[in-house]
Amino acid sequence: MNRPVLLVIAHGSRDPRHAATVQALVRRAGALRPGLRVETAFLDFNLPSVPGVLDRLAADGVRDVVALPLLLTRAFHAKADIPAVLRQAPPSLSIRQAEVLGPSPLLIAAVERRLYEAGLTPGDKSATGVVLASAGSTDPEAIAVIAETARELRRTGWCSVRPAFASASLPRTEEVVRLVRTDPGVHRVAVAPYVIAPGRLPDRIAAGAAEADVLADVLGPSPELAALLVERYDGATAHATTRVATAV
Repeated sequence: MNRPVLLVIAHGSRDPRHAATVQALVRRAGALRPGLRVETAFLDFNLPSVPGVLDRLAADGVRDVVALPLLLTRAFHAKADIPAVLRQAPPSLSIRQAEVLGPSPLLIAAVERRLYEAGLTPGDKSATGVVLASAGSTDPEAIAVIAETARELRRTGWCSVRPAFASASLPRTEEVVRLVRTDPGVHRVAVAPYVIAPGRLPDRIAAGAAEADVLADVLGPSPELAALLVERYDGATAHATTRVATAV
């Protein structure tokens, strides 16, 4: 029996680094499942578009698709934009929408990987405060998930971890850097961008990290993130309840 195609749906950006990073991540995830057909599509700014890829899959005779939102939280794109575009897919396609990436212990591991790559070590954790800087959202559910992710990261041993946001919600990165600096026991401050790929908002996070001691990289094509894509694919294929109704 043929496995469903994995269609990874990213937001897209005018910044060419965004699409390049997404493609690198998807290639790494695909390498974990040899023989699995993996496609990438973008909601905006970049090609291929989601409708374009769905039409091509239908033309190729594909019947089953797992659509995976490349999103860290269940905000507007996951709740509205992606289901809307999937409902317009060719009727021959049976589509299941996978869960978004967060929350997950693999994301915590990816954040820590980037912090270590930026020069920190596990021995630095007890004296280091971390600003977990996300893109931001107006969705209370998404904000709550970011706050819980910060708490989970703190439980791994960092001296202090506080969330910050580049847009839509407060506080901003630069404000939280100053706040964490005053937390008891903090001798250095690191900013960990909780975003997948470079772009305008990650650049805003980097600018807000000017007074920090350490700035980590975006999550990008980390091994943990690649493994999480496969994990979400497996979860969707195991549960028929994620099936998305297409347009009649």
